[in-house]
Amino acid sequence: MHIGLNLGFAAHPGLSDEDMYHHELDLAVEADALGYDSVWVVEHHFSDYSLCPDNFVVLAHLAGRTSRIKLGTAAVILPWNNPLRVAEKALMVDAISRGRLLLGVGRGLSRTEYEPFRIPLDETRDRFDEAAPMIFEALETGVLHGDGPFYPQPRAELRPRPRGSFLGRRYMVAGSPESVVAAARLRASMMSFIVKPVPDLMPTFTRYRELFEAEHGEIAPPIALNVNMYCHADDELAKERHFEYVNRFFLANVEHYEMAGEHFASIKGHERYAANAEYFREIGLEKAAHNYAATALWGSPERILGQIEAIRDELGDFELTVAPSFGGMPYDQARASLELFAREVLPKARSLRGKPVSTAA
Repeated sequence: MHIGLNLGFAAHPGLSDEDMYHHELDLAVEADALGYDSVWVVEHHFSDYSLCPDNFVVLAHLAGRTSRIKLGTAAVILPWNNPLRVAEKALMVDAISRGRLLLGVGRGLSRTEYEPFRIPLDETRDRFDEAAPMIFEALETGVLHGDGPFYPQPRAELRPRPRGSFLGRRYMVAGSPESVVAAARLRASMMSFIVKPVPDLMPTFTRYRELFEAEHGEIAPPIALNVNMYCHADDELAKERHFEYVNRFFLANVEHYEMAGEHFASIKGHERYAANAEYFREIGLEKAAHNYAATALWGSPERILGQIEAIRDELGDFELTVAPSFGGMPYDQARASLELFAREVLPKARSLRGKPVSTAA
């Protein structure tokens, strides 16, 4: 099982932005030494929620400080970036790291980020659907071109040239029905940030697998799950700390994305988010936060391994990305959790065999 970690770069109580950055980067360097398979870096702008405006820059830095760990974008938000520049940066980081880049893309959601870019939310789907195939094709051929309304692009030869195919290294954040279709069509691994128990998400995962297999005639790659994680030898202390910090993280998500807002109902391509917002308003944010915390990985190494096994039994083959620092958790606690997980959970979780799932039958 491929197991990585995700860095969120959220503003941290009592730390300057500069100091927070160095703590996050140190987690990535330590993860390389501890044997994690990948490190993923977000793209976010303009707020304390997360302040990482260019994940390629961060990954280029980490390429020089690490030796073997894969370097992933989780994700490049395509409507905020010119496709030509995304393709160029991806090829550059892949060359610097000698082929360690994993390219994850997404379309974003937050009005607080879209408004400064002067991009209407109802254009996000069309912009993404135009940019993504341009970029993925360019990473295979070394040439980018397009004739769409948003990104008309004369033929441009890219340098550095591709050093190898990105097939098997394409990822896409997908939750809405349209995004699931796009991920399958683009032959990208489906990335999912877990907000509900995995059994509740199985219809979405099964739909992706069906579409991928029908489109490409092969079994879909493992679903890539991203989940908060806190590991401590004391199970009760782990529960106390986890629920404290993950609740803060969830409420920051709600505020940043306006997840309980009524504006989604009037925006094209955001029907799923409108339904989720209505659900949050119905049950209340306190219960929603508790439900979210319960979906994450927390507890002693034994408990967490059991949680991973339960996901494997439900989902089959999957990749796991853990977020070790969230909700203002002190970095010494996040680092200790990451280290304990690496010692006690990582080797055993790697040995779990999730079966590739075919839906053709």
